[in-house]
Amino acid sequence: MSVKILADSACDLSAEDLKKYGIEMLPLTVQLDGKDYQDGVSISSKQVYDAMREGKSPPKTAQVSPHLFKEAFEKHAKAGNQVLYLAFSSELSGTYQGAKLMEQEVKEAYPDFKLHVLDTKCASLGYGLVVIRAAELAQTGAGMDEILEVSKHFYEHMEHIFTVDDLEYLYRGGRVSKTAAFVGTLLKIKPLLHMEDGKLIPLEKIRGSKKVYKRMIEVMSKRGTDFENQVVGISHGGTHSKLLSKLLIWYAQNGT
Repeated sequence: MSVKILADSACDLSAEDLKKYGIEMLPLTVQLDGKDYQDGVSISSKQVYDAMREGKSPPKTAQVSPHLFKEAFEKHAKAGNQVLYLAFSSELSGTYQGAKLMEQEVKEAYPDFKLHVLDTKCASLGYGLVVIRAAELAQTGAGMDEILEVSKHFYEHMEHIFTVDDLEYLYRGGRVSKTAAFVGTLLKIKPLLHMEDGKLIPLEKIRGSKKVYKRMIEVMSKRGTDFENQVVGISHGGTHSKLLSKLLIWYAQNGT
């Protein structure tokens, strides 16, 4: 019996990736201009970024609804499927906790249902790479135990290295003070961040885009090994400039 892989939209995988690897995606809710949208379903990342550039209030996100979890889990329970749901970091969203509650409720009704809910402690494409690896194994017919073991190794060794173009967005999202955002923007300060135990943690403050991109590569080279046999994911916030300016979010799987 094959294993079904579920993920939420915070994995930032494209529709093509979801289809190619047979991944079932559950959307988070995006709240923008007083309206609720299903992430990746009724609103796209480009629409969100465009709204931010137009100066609209920063969008907010809400976890996957309990109803969606219950509906998805019950569907697979009735079909007799085995399911692995890999969740967005519990330090950044309540989605994982919501899934665990629905896991307990559904298993009470379907005690033979083989369902596992894992907290990846990863975000965005770093999370997405974990999901893809699990889905690749599922497509080859790997059993649940093997997929769980490999998935755990991947999310425990996933590196996230990223920056933002403008501190104004971090201020609007409540991540930095108004003064820090003003001074940082004035001095062209680019914060370099990473993830630690599922949390977003500042790593360094660097002046200028060219320097921060160079530093990202240096940090990646220092932390990673055997890059010829690694998968490096590059994600960006909708910029249309040259490749290096698209390295707004860079994830490298650490081979150690």
